[in-house]
Amino acid sequence: MLILLKLGGSLITDKQIPESARHDVIKRLAAEIAQALRENSKLKLILGNGAGSFGHVPAKQYGTRRGARTSEEWSGFAQVADAAARLSRLVAAALLEEGVPVWTIQPSASLRCTDGVVVDGPVETVALALQRGLVPLVHGDVALDSVRGATIASTEEIFELLMAQIGDYLPNESTWRLERMVLAGEVDGIYSEDPLRNPTATRFNSLTPARITQIQKGLAGSHGVDVTGGMVAKVDQSVSFVEKYPGLAIFVCSGLTPGLVGQALQMNEPSKLTQDGTWIHAA
Repeated sequence: MLILLKLGGSLITDKQIPESARHDVIKRLAAEIAQALRENSKLKLILGNGAGSFGHVPAKQYGTRRGARTSEEWSGFAQVADAAARLSRLVAAALLEEGVPVWTIQPSASLRCTDGVVVDGPVETVALALQRGLVPLVHGDVALDSVRGATIASTEEIFELLMAQIGDYLPNESTWRLERMVLAGEVDGIYSEDPLRNPTATRFNSLTPARITQIQKGLAGSHGVDVTGGMVAKVDQSVSFVEKYPGLAIFVCSGLTPGLVGQALQMNEPSKLTQDGTWIHAA
């Protein structure tokens, strides 16, 4: 059972304050992940984390998502890469302390984009890590771009590349069935409006692509600084994922709820968690 788990930047940092890691949250999540792996030897994880208030702040300052051409913009590119890597190292350190054999794979070393679209990346490296019993950890990162010079790839965009190509590098794809993706953030699911701004917003327990089309106007961007599109982009990407991979279910939840991420990784019938988040599925 292969699961993709993203620890969102809004979850592991305070996106309102530059470079403010939530160390207590990261430590608790690492313990939940470690417990899930101990209790299910068949569970295979690909982890990812957002850049939060580490990477997004300099990315916005230098406009790195739009590209890099001047020496100042390339300096910004390097600063974004450094900030994103430092946050990911904090996540890795917490996991290693819990006994998880996590290996941080720096996406920007091999990421290549064309006008903002990821076309190549560390797919083979992630596959080899899985086969060797490691838990690969990627993160939102900068990338060289053949049109823009440089850009930024979100964790979800890197996940999309992995889903499309990783089967080519696994010895028996059927034994590595991708079952679900867990997107753990600050907000406990997808709402009709931003619940951080409107406390009367309604949370959706379950969504299909058809239903999402009807409610997209109410969706808002990220509450903090987010150069990769916030919740709107994440919902659009989720729709694309479940349409392309019909057996895939995506669970959007709050990692601030103790034990919930661990449950989402362990449950054989994860749809029972609808009261604690939003499930996105093909039909």
